[in-house]
Amino acid sequence: MSEAFDTLVPEAQDFCTRLNDDNSTEWFEANAAEFETKLRAPAQALLDSLRPRLAEMTGGACTTTLFGLERDEKFAKGEPPFKPHLHMMWNAPAEDDQPLGWFLRIELDRIRVGAGYMKFEGEALERWRVALAGKHGDRIDDAIGALMAQGANLRAPSLKRVPPPYSETHPRGPLLRHKGLTVWADLPRPEKGFDDAVMATFELFWPAMKLVRGAVRNYE
Repeated sequence: MSEAFDTLVPEAQDFCTRLNDDNSTEWFEANAAEFETKLRAPAQALLDSLRPRLAEMTGGACTTTLFGLERDEKFAKGEPPFKPHLHMMWNAPAEDDQPLGWFLRIELDRIRVGAGYMKFEGEALERWRVALAGKHGDRIDDAIGALMAQGANLRAPSLKRVPPPYSETHPRGPLLRHKGLTVWADLPRPEKGFDDAVMATFELFWPAMKLVRGAVRNYE
C-alpha cells in the first residue's frame, strides 16, 4: 500500500508548479482531469490510510479533510484564484469540542507536516494560558522545546506582548503570546514509504501535542 503514495509528491509539485505559472481558471479547468486522478484520488487514499493509525495513536476517532485549491475570495482579495499547494488535515481525537489537527502541505519546493490548533476557540484559550502558568507549564514548554531542538518550528505568535495578567518576564511568556499553537517540520522527500514518513513525524509530535491537548481540555 505504501508504494501507492510515493508518486503523490512529485505529481503534486509538478501540477502546482504549472498552476503557479498560469494561475487562471481557464488553466485549472483544462487540467481538472489530471488534478482528479493524480492529486485528489491519491491524496484521499493517503487520508484514508493514515486515519486508523492516527485514531489508534490518539485513542479516539479520526476525521479527514482534503482542502481544495480554490482561494476564498472573501479572505484573499487581489490574490490569484488558486493556491499552488496541496493541503490536507486529519482531526484526532475527533470527539473533542475542538479536535487536535494533523496537517500535511505539499508545497512547490518542500513538504510541511504539522500538528496543533490554528486558533484556540472559546474557553480553550484561557485554559491554555492557565495551564502554561501553572504546574503543567514546564512540561509543555520542555516538550515543545525538544521538538524545536530537532528542527521543528512554531507558527508565529498572534500577540506582540504577553497578555495580562501575566508579566512580560513570565518564563512562559513566548508561549503565552500564542492564541493557537501549531508545530511544523519540513519532511525530506522520501524515496519510498511516504505514508510511513508522514506518520513517523506525527508520532514524533504526539507527546508534545498530548500535553497541549490536555491544557485545552483542562486536563480532564
